[in-house]
Amino acid sequence: MASRDWRRSDFAFDLPPELIAQRPGERRSASRLLVLGAAGLAHRRFVDLPELLAPGDLLVVNDTRVIKARLHGVKDSGGRAEMLVERIENDRRALCQVRSSKPLKPGRRVQVADVSLRVLERRGEFYVLEFPEGVAAVLKRHGHVPLPPYIERADDDGDAERYQTVFARHAGAVAAPTAGLHFDESVLGAVRDRGVDVAAVTLHVGAGTFQPMRAEHVSEHRMHAERYQIPAATRERLDACEGRVVAVGTTVVRTLEAAAASGADSGETRLFITPGFRFRVVDALITNFHLPESTLLMLVSAFAGREPVRRAYAEAVAERYRFFSYGDAMFCTRGGD
Repeated sequence: MASRDWRRSDFAFDLPPELIAQRPGERRSASRLLVLGAAGLAHRRFVDLPELLAPGDLLVVNDTRVIKARLHGVKDSGGRAEMLVERIENDRRALCQVRSSKPLKPGRRVQVADVSLRVLERRGEFYVLEFPEGVAAVLKRHGHVPLPPYIERADDDGDAERYQTVFARHAGAVAAPTAGLHFDESVLGAVRDRGVDVAAVTLHVGAGTFQPMRAEHVSEHRMHAERYQIPAATRERLDACEGRVVAVGTTVVRTLEAAAASGADSGETRLFITPGFRFRVVDALITNFHLPESTLLMLVSAFAGREPVRRAYAEAVAERYRFFSYGDAMFCTRGGD
């Protein structure tokens, strides 16, 4: 179906607002797990995941670490501004999304507590801001956990721990690789006891992951760029894997498939995966439930088949699964339609 003119509306579905999880569950691995495979649908718990894996499989996780990327400030004109750091470019410069009543011009300043930020330039939909001290230090002191826009509350102390995976290592993401949020050390230990190896890649998730697709024709959409890295040790495990490569999240899928397409184990990717895409690496996918008409839902539909995924989502709604970042999970094997 690579030639089909997919439309955004092909990936729409009705979601009752009360199914959007506003807080994480009491325990990471206690979330529900909807299994989609050749035999159809099955309802499990995430703690059952090791039973779905086989000795020789390779579980690949994203070890990016979420930074406290949201800042609240006051413009030199007196108006409020909310900034979301997209990328730290160097010690004192960051590429940011800025929400304010009027666009900011170069030279303007925004006061964040005791720190004055200067606008250097506009770069597309982003601004380059100059910090008077290290960006990381300012975020640590004044930043907030960048919860997604569909979580309609302010962040609290619990989010600093729960909106972070247990295998987070390399700081740089402004959104969590949410499929990984279900893992705890107990599940990881059970996975390894099953004879499944665990390896890591790094893709720093950008704020663009939450931006709605504006084009009706899917082919007209351009993905935001995200940085990725596949360490040499992970490449060795991938090359030696005799079982399935199981990706924990869409970010891992994009990393592995982008590297396969480009031949480069590090760089930036704008890979946009839609139905008809030919997967070269990933055999199974663990993922959360995604927004209607989103690029993430299109990726899952490309992987497991649009019609099977549509039926799975209808079942998840009917069975009152929790949706989005703090919601429940799916396990699916490669299908396509």
